[in-house]
Amino acid sequence: MGEYPRFRTDAAADEPAVTLDAFLEQTNSASVLIEAGDDVQRLLPMLDRVRLVEVDFPRFRDGRGFSTARILREAGYTGELKAVGDVLLDLVYFMRRCGFDSFAPNHPLDPQQVEAALNRYPHVYQDAADDAVPIWKLRHPQLRHE
Repeated sequence: MGEYPRFRTDAAADEPAVTLDAFLEQTNSASVLIEAGDDVQRLLPMLDRVRLVEVDFPRFRDGRGFSTARILREAGYTGELKAVGDVLLDLVYFMRRCGFDSFAPNHPLDPQQVEAALNRYPHVYQDAADDAVPIWKLRHPQLRHE
């Protein structure tokens, strides 16, 4: 399979991901592939047995995978969340903010360019699945309602 950007310290899952429907029908799989149009809410009751979720990006302009990642992270999923398919360098920063922690793009990404993309913006403007504090909360701590 080759190397791909991965931002986790645990061992990578070694079993192939199965479709959501196949995952829901079996009890021995720990890796699932969410394809564009799948309702990820169906997976939420079984998150305790999921080790890897691959989210397919069939085309870079299909942003449903961003919502899938955010739903999973907000539901408490802490396992590996991998963006696969048409993953572009320009989107990696935003994918990380939504909760993706590994990537398997159709075309290899240069590690130095990935690092530059992830460090390009010192501040964020809104909350996301990551721990970054939006700039307005830093400037106006009295407005924080956490």
